[in-house]
Amino acid sequence: MKIVIVTLLFLFSWAEASFSQVAVIAHKSVPVDTINKSELLDFYTADIKKWINGDRVIVNDLKPKGEVKKIFYKFLGKTPSRMKSIWLKSMLSGEGDPPEAMKSEEEMLQKIAATPGAIGFLSHTKVNNNVKTLIVIGKK
Repeated sequence: MKIVIVTLLFLFSWAEASFSQVAVIAHKSVPVDTINKSELLDFYTADIKKWINGDRVIVNDLKPKGEVKKIFYKFLGKTPSRMKSIWLKSMLSGEGDPPEAMKSEEEMLQKIAATPGAIGFLSHTKVNNNVKTLIVIGKK
């Protein structure tokens, strides 16, 4: 009986850990294979607008509030509302538009796979071979 309980606890903690991981993904054509927190924040605040090869960075966001979005923005050190104000300021000053907000993680995956230069985020478990994973963020 103890073995069954230990096994179930292990499986539950493993499933929870994999669910709480967020992957930052990009179109396969982007010229980098990894990204750090600072670079990611620079992309999402539009401080960096081009990849190192000169291609435009196309930032994507998730519309629904949920664990994935919460983990992503916590990693960046910003709240979604703070990011909205940064994007609004950028838009009003003519420096750029806010990211397009995807209705679901599935839509995010499809959009990133189909859009050269695109970057976004979703649950690590939903990543497939049609996109490139730049970093995996764990729940903290």
